[in-house]
Amino acid sequence: MGISAGRFGASARRASGVVLALCCAWGCAAPAGPALPASEQGRGDLIKAAQQVLVDRCLQTRGAVGPPPRHEALFGAGPAELSLTLATGYTVRAHTDGCLAEAHRFLYGDQARWFRAEVTVNNLRPEAQARLGEDADYRAALARRAACGDNDTPCIRGSGLEQLRNRLEPVRLAQVRAAHRADIETYDRLRDRAVHRAAALLADRPPPT
Repeated sequence: MGISAGRFGASARRASGVVLALCCAWGCAAPAGPALPASEQGRGDLIKAAQQVLVDRCLQTRGAVGPPPRHEALFGAGPAELSLTLATGYTVRAHTDGCLAEAHRFLYGDQARWFRAEVTVNNLRPEAQARLGEDADYRAALARRAACGDNDTPCIRGSGLEQLRNRLEPVRLAQVRAAHRADIETYDRLRDRAVHRAAALLADRPPPT
């Protein structure tokens, strides 16, 4: 993310453009607050635009604008303070002292809670796929597929792996989502908070508490 002092002003102008585009697409803001996008893509774009403005301001304040910006100022330094080991065995880590972390605290309120919720929700499908191995029929189909040559299409189809995966994966995904219901609810709640605070920031209004 190459951010320079020259881009600081450009980011503010781009953010203003995002607000104008949102106003055109979803209607002008009511007196009580700016209009909010209805689509997930629009909500995500709004948060990203606000996050960029916050990061630029933070880097400017710390005297760490580039190009490129100082890695430690952007992402944090030293051992990561936040970590989460997933059911797949992977561990995800994040710092709490960089400008990106500061932006997350402004938008989401509780960075640690957002980190856990976001990482968990973003890895629901990989966890569901990992759970496929618990099924004996799936393991047998996987073994049959492994015995096929890479270009042996009849053998690959005959293994039944793809059909079994297509049938089992939605079931496992539903189970994983049920197991992580609290994390999904936290994700939705904090993301909704971020949308409102991002809209207020880009519209130059006091952010909601």
